[in-house]
Amino acid sequence: MKEPNTEHPSNGCVSSPAELSRRKFLGRLSLAVGGAGALIVTVPVVGFILAPFFGRRQEAWRSVGKVESFKIGETTAVQYEDASPLPWAGVTARSAAWLRRVNADTFIAFSINCTHLGCPVRWLAEANLFMCPCHGGVYYEDGTVATGPPPLPLPRYPVRVKDGDVQIQTSPIPITNK
Repeated sequence: MKEPNTEHPSNGCVSSPAELSRRKFLGRLSLAVGGAGALIVTVPVVGFILAPFFGRRQEAWRSVGKVESFKIGETTAVQYEDASPLPWAGVTARSAAWLRRVNADTFIAFSINCTHLGCPVRWLAEANLFMCPCHGGVYYEDGTVATGPPPLPLPRYPVRVKDGDVQIQTSPIPITNK
């Protein structure tokens, strides 16, 4: 019986069947290890991209002060803890909003973040305007855009009065860049 020609085309050497099976095994092993590595990298990346579509938006009612501590017609900065603080967040779990008492029963809360790039806006009481010092965005006292690059009005938070406390329904910082 004649042995099959197992000459390797690149170097002209003759290979035995055992060497061919070893070569085939190592080739398949390399593909398997490479595929597993690609899978290990791909799964977290795909999860990171798809998570916002399936995750629930964290919201919580946070007390920001007693009703009596806010004067009618004034806009005040109030601080609260983020709706979804991580155990290690520390100081970064604190957030803020602008709260205006319109009348005895009505409050309006605005995000402190500009809708252009998320910079913190300042309330200028003498001008009755919110101003973004970073890029020149200006908002009227009702949160609508007066001038500058912001594409949308300042986001509002729902506000309620419960047991004499003013509460804001907090959520992650609402930044939209359209």
